Amino acid sequence: MAKNRKKMSKGIKILIIILVAAFVVAGVLVGLRFLLHKDSNQTNVYQVNKEIYENVIEISGTVSAAQQQTLNALGEGTVMEVYVKEGDTVKKGDVLVQLDDSEQVYNLENHDYKMATTKLTGSPRELKLMETQRLSLLQKIADRKIVASFDGVVVEMDAVAGNSVERGEKIGTLVNLDYLTTEVEIPETDVAKLKVGQEVILEFNASSKTGTGYVTGWPAIGELTSRGASVVKAQIRIDDYPEEILPNYSFTGKIQIEAPVENITVERYAIGYEDGQAYVILAKNGEKKNVKVEPYGRNYVKVTEGLSGGEMLLQASEIPKSGTAVNRGGQNRGGQNSSGGGMPGGNMPAPPSSGGFPGGGMPF
Repeated sequence: MAKNRKKMSKGIKILIIILVAAFVVAGVLVGLRFLLHKDSNQTNVYQVNKEIYENVIEISGTVSAAQQQTLNALGEGTVMEVYVKEGDTVKKGDVLVQLDDSEQVYNLENHDYKMATTKLTGSPRELKLMETQRLSLLQKIADRKIVASFDGVVVEMDAVAGNSVERGEKIGTLVNLDYLTTEVEIPETDVAKLKVGQEVILEFNASSKTGTGYVTGWPAIGELTSRGASVVKAQIRIDDYPEEILPNYSFTGKIQIEAPVENITVERYAIGYEDGQAYVILAKNGEKKNVKVEPYGRNYVKVTEGLSGGEMLLQASEIPKSGTAVNRGGQNRGGQNSSGGGMPGGNMPAPPSSGGFPGGGMPF
């Protein structure tokens, strides 16, 4: 009898285990069904994007001064006076450095003495030759002075009074910084887009500020770079630039082929249609708002009226179920474009059968 009790107790335990397992499995199945049902009824939320489309040519290089004069000694001799220092502003014609000209002045005075005698006793032809020679002697005196060729700033001055210099020796540099210039390489595929006067925006490594300029021209012949690429070197004038930028500083930038275009875009399933009118549903309060849209890539639309960017929208169109015929190609959402080209196109979902198509065109 004890044996039968033991056998019965074992059977009860097994039954209890089976019942517990059945409840657990049932609970899991119910939970999964609830989650699946919840997911199937979940409404997606989409953010409205604001994008800038640019048609530009990317450039880089270094800037040069509007004008630059290398100050060279036109003859050997001793430096008598240095009238300027680095950083000084000078005017065209100012004497910057004076070399010893005592020998040249003596030669001129001696020549003038002989010339006075010739006027009394010499022939007209001899006097004419001496007048020509006098001009040469005056030029030799002028060559003992180093003179500014334009208004500018002395950025380098190595001459020291009392030191000797050799003929042709560089003793300083004068620049005109009223504006800067640069020459940039334009790929042959982009040359046809160039126009004189196109705006240029520059970013400098030495400054957090930008500069602006414009295209002034380019040659009618291309060049072959060391990389084997065919380019044309376009000239750019930069009138507005940070004061800390100096000649030979580097930059990156872009030539504006067309003015930037601002696009407001959102995924196409955020757009619904009712009686031929496109609308969206604002996620913050559920408000329905009419909008105007255009195709923009395969999975996006461009909103031309009604939204300003940044809004959160509820799903307003049905997303095709898996297995239905849907164009799932890659998205093209615009953005910066250095090689030109038009706006991306594509397809939008057709309006629901309960309403007409949006005004002004075919179904997207």
